[in-house]
Amino acid sequence: MKRYLYTMAVMAALAAAAPALADTLLVDRAAGKPAGALPVRGQSMQQVQDRFGAPSEQLDPRGGQKRQWPTINRWVYPQFTVYFEKQKVIDVVANKAAPNEIGPRPAIR
Repeated sequence: MKRYLYTMAVMAALAAAAPALADTLLVDRAAGKPAGALPVRGQSMQQVQDRFGAPSEQLDPRGGQKRQWPTINRWVYPQFTVYFEKQKVIDVVANKAAPNEIGPRPAIR
C-alpha cells in the first residue's frame, strides 16, 4: 500500500511538472482562435478570397476524373490552409507557427 501511494505521489508530481516541459501544441493554438478568424465549411472560393485576400500559394489540384474522385484545391495562407471541393470549403487546417510546434507534417510535394 505504501508503495502504491508513493508511486501515485511521484506520478502526480511528474504530471504537474509536464506542462512546463511540453512543446506548444498546434491543437491548442488553433482552439484559441475566434470563430471568425478562419473560413467556414461551405463558403465559396470567392467568399474566402473576399474575406482573407489572395492566398500566398495555390497548390496543384489533386484528384479529378481519372481517379473518379472530386478535384480538391488547396490554398495556403500564412496561418492556415483551405481545402476546396467543387469551389466550396470542405476543411481548414492551421499551419505550424514555429518549428518546435507539434502538429501535422507538411504535405509532400
